[in-house]
Amino acid sequence: MDDPGKHASGMSKLWPDARAALDGIVKDGMLLAIGGFGLCGIPEALIVALRDTGVRNLTIASNNAGVDGWGLGLLLETHQVKKMISSYVGENIEFERQYLSGELDVEFCPQGTLAERMRAGGAGIPGFYTRTGIGTLVAEGKEHKVFDGVTYILERGIQADVALVKAWKADLHGNLIYRRTARNFNPNAATCAKITVAEVEIVVQPGDLDPDEIHTPGIYVHRLVHNPQPEKRIEKRTVRTE
Repeated sequence: MDDPGKHASGMSKLWPDARAALDGIVKDGMLLAIGGFGLCGIPEALIVALRDTGVRNLTIASNNAGVDGWGLGLLLETHQVKKMISSYVGENIEFERQYLSGELDVEFCPQGTLAERMRAGGAGIPGFYTRTGIGTLVAEGKEHKVFDGVTYILERGIQADVALVKAWKADLHGNLIYRRTARNFNPNAATCAKITVAEVEIVVQPGDLDPDEIHTPGIYVHRLVHNPQPEKRIEKRTVRTE
């Protein structure tokens, strides 16, 4: 495979659209790390493009699987996901159905552990010990070790084939800035994959970003997709009854 960051526009990492950005880098059986928390901070255009590629038997590490009909829920509807490594899965009826019927393999992972597994994978750390999950199904089948009289379990770092992340702003070199709670798992996901594709709302020229405001350096990002008007759907809209 050619350098995934190489593009016709020279040093620019910007690709024409989400479908083009995934061309040649996704295939059956891959492990993907995908940012987002609920529907907040999800790379929605990239998820749709991933669905449209038709790749199957995917393992996806993401906090949850979107909702029915949107986000990663779209990939569940088309049965492209073999396994989810997730923390919270309570907002998706199809997820529940596939899990209970045995169609979908689920590795439950506490939120902090999931974030640290991605961070560790990006830092080249193969595993770490944590107390979280002791005495629950999360600990089943994992190595237990006692430190200073306290039992910990071994969690493995996540090293994904491809990461899909959502940022607010980027320059053409791939330096990313996230916005508020939409940051969530995205910075960790961006560092833990061999190839990272970022969907952003604003694209600026190199040098236009304050270095102190950059959350993910461009060295981790191989391709950019400009989506200036994402839908940003709301999971649950709550209003007063009055």
